[in-house]
Amino acid sequence: VQLQASGGGLVQAGGSLRLSCEASGRTSSTYVMAWFRQAPGKEREFVAAVWYRGQSTYYAEFVKGRFTISKDNAKSTVYLQMNSLKPEDTAVYYCASTSRNYNIDSEERYDYWGQGTQVTVSS
Repeated sequence: VQLQASGGGLVQAGGSLRLSCEASGRTSSTYVMAWFRQAPGKEREFVAAVWYRGQSTYYAEFVKGRFTISKDNAKSTVYLQMNSLKPEDTAVYYCASTSRNYNIDSEERYDYWGQGTQVTVSS
């Protein structure tokens, strides 16, 4: 499975961005796709996940009400709509996929990773 993330950029606080992650290759075993992020000097952290063949979603507490994860199975693409962005949202955002259905907020559960896309929120 190959994951291609895009959509990052520079935005002012309060603005919005939409990230995309297109999957290719053997996606038949994909169960969950997720977004993680890593800010400078910090560990990578879970942001949001979506069950690839269902409608369930799961969010980190700090993005609830601001970020929305969605998918378009026909395009093999997962999106992360980010609204009301804050400077502390500045990070490299990674998409990832896993064939597992547990502990999906743990990066160790993920088999494949995209290359990351930079999101910078200015104050």
